[in-house]
Amino acid sequence: MSDTKFSKAITDQGFQSQVLQAKGLQLVDFWAEWCGPCRVLGPVVDSLAEEYQGRAEVFKLNADENQATPAQFGIRGLPTVLFFKDGQLVDQVIGNVPRDVLKLAIERHL
Repeated sequence: MSDTKFSKAITDQGFQSQVLQAKGLQLVDFWAEWCGPCRVLGPVVDSLAEEYQGRAEVFKLNADENQATPAQFGIRGLPTVLFFKDGQLVDQVIGNVPRDVLKLAIERHL
C-alpha cells in the first residue's frame, strides 16, 4: 500500500522523525501484502485518515519490508494499529476490527 490522499507510507528510516518526534496524534497501520485481514482493514484506515485529516496523521508500514519497527514495538500479529500521541505509544488495536473500534481509540486520544 502506498500513499493515499490522506494516509502515508512510512519506513523504518522515517519512523523516528515522522512519528516518535511528532506532535499530536499519529496512527500507524502495520500490514503485509500476504495478510488478508490487512487488505480488509486498509480501506477503513484510509477512510479514518480522511475523516480526521488535520487532527491525526495516519501512516502505513509494510511489516515485511520494514522489520525493525515492528520488532521494536513487539508486533506479533497483523494487522496492528499503534496510536502515538506526542511521540509516546498510547494505545494499540490488533486484528481486523470494526471501524467504530478504531474511531473510539482515535477519539479517546485527541
